[in-house]
Amino acid sequence: MSMLYLDNAATTPVRPEVLEAMTPFLTRWFGNPSSHHTVGEAAADALADARARVARILGMRAGDIVFTSGGTEADNLAIKGIALGALQASGRRHLVTTPIEHEAILESADYLRRLHGFDVTLVGVDGHARVSPDAVAAALRDDTALVSVGYANNEVGTVQDVAAIAAIARERRVPVHIDAVQAAGWLPLSAADLGVDAISLAGHKLGAPKGTGVLGVRGRVPLEPLLHGGGQERGRRSGTENVAGAVGFAVALELAEAERAEAAARVAALRDRFIARVLAAVPSAALTGDPMHRLPGTASFTFAGTSGEAVLLELERRGVVSSSGSACAAGSDEPSHVLTAMGVPAVVAQTAVRFTLPHGLAEPLDGVADAVAASVAAVQSGT
Repeated sequence: MSMLYLDNAATTPVRPEVLEAMTPFLTRWFGNPSSHHTVGEAAADALADARARVARILGMRAGDIVFTSGGTEADNLAIKGIALGALQASGRRHLVTTPIEHEAILESADYLRRLHGFDVTLVGVDGHARVSPDAVAAALRDDTALVSVGYANNEVGTVQDVAAIAAIARERRVPVHIDAVQAAGWLPLSAADLGVDAISLAGHKLGAPKGTGVLGVRGRVPLEPLLHGGGQERGRRSGTENVAGAVGFAVALELAEAERAEAAARVAALRDRFIARVLAAVPSAALTGDPMHRLPGTASFTFAGTSGEAVLLELERRGVVSSSGSACAAGSDEPSHVLTAMGVPAVVAQTAVRFTLPHGLAEPLDGVADAVAASVAAVQSGT
């Protein structure tokens, strides 16, 4: 039986173009970019080219781009690095974020609270997981070191008005970081247009290998490194660079950006049709996330009276692979912190199922909607 993979928010397959671009730097031009010989200089040139290509898409300078091991490291470097840089530079010890962020943000904030005495303000969200810019404004203080808000939520797909939030913070001279891991390939990424100071990305959401990522961070923002050593990445992330990974990331990001406008419109229409069919066919279904401000490729539901994990097993029996939420929290028996922050009761939150669609989706998902209805019915009837 063929399987339809609808868990692209968890990870995506590596694109052939990416593999092709990476291969020379895993074979012939395998050198260390810090080495001063032909093989090393070829690697250094490729790294510089990849950095410039990523910077163009993010609306930043090449020197603002820090290659990381993925989105989690990029988020950690942004939260800890900027906050500790501000503490050292001006004594600021306050962080503003939200309760629906990825664990990489929330755990980094908790680290700052526990070990460095930071105050952390979690700005609440509404029932659609939207953050009010006015609420962020009310949370700012004279000692606020950083505001961090996810551009698009990884579980329910809600998109935040980060430009409005950034404009408010900029008036108070507070730097803004956005986690754009899920937004890349679907939403505009220019930090210049959005008005943000730092932006995190992960390669494996874009068709690049796992273990690749980027933090774009303005050079004027003080940043304390997490990794100390030889001073690579302008001293902000020591360690021999993953040249092939950087090249692959740049190619994947360019391809996603080139396809973005067309793919977003096409997939959003197919998503809306799928959502409507599921809601019509399953009486217990409820859409989670903002019905308007949501990622084109995300359709997330709760199915009251079921178990989300049981529905997933039934779906897989019918050839559909999806998820119950964030892959980073897989195996946890706890209800989604995103859904509970939105006001969803814990018992209902545990019935969540998330479908995240590929950029290349071209056909309606009517058969998947039928499979959802059959799976939910099977779980509810106990058959």
